[in-house]
Amino acid sequence: MADILLGLLAVIAGGAMLVAGQFVLRFMIPVWGFFAGFAFGAGLVAQFADEHFLGTVLGWALGLLFALVFAVLAYLYYYIAIIIAMGAAGFAIGSGIIVALGISWNWLAVLVGLALGIVVGFACVLVDMPMIVLVIVGAIAGAVSVTFGLMLMFGDLNSREFTNGDFTDTVAHSAGWSILLLVLALVGLVIGARQRAVMRQNVREVWYAEPS
Repeated sequence: MADILLGLLAVIAGGAMLVAGQFVLRFMIPVWGFFAGFAFGAGLVAQFADEHFLGTVLGWALGLLFALVFAVLAYLYYYIAIIIAMGAAGFAIGSGIIVALGISWNWLAVLVGLALGIVVGFACVLVDMPMIVLVIVGAIAGAVSVTFGLMLMFGDLNSREFTNGDFTDTVAHSAGWSILLLVLALVGLVIGARQRAVMRQNVREVWYAEPS
């Protein structure tokens, strides 16, 4: 049951990333924040209680609490929204690179992911990041998230393996999952590229042009 719910959350969050060119930022980024907050809160409990991911009621409760906090903050404040969105994507990409290099998931992957996430998040706040950057990062992170969620829902992964490199290994040894990951990323890029008027703006302009 935990795998189904977590997989569904991952698919929803990833889907929002993929269609970033169509959904308004005020809807999309809070979805990113909800999923990032849920993973953060549940991961804290798993780490400090020495339990598997979502193995306790406390893990679910703290995950939902952080999910709501992150989502609300991401909806209300531009700077927090960008740091959460790009930070979460940067973490996923950074830690994924470490695992892809053949290094087992451990604190090195976590630290590299966090470092890249923080750098990307603050860099995007300090500069007028063009929307195309958000679309590219969103397409990659969204494809990974949707694929991961479907793998959980179909039983190719389980939540006990959430903190190791089994996702990368499974994708690398499965033509089907590899193709799906590539296709989803390309779909996200195509959807974003079709929004030409939006692509000529930066994220700050689009954010403040939308109704709150």
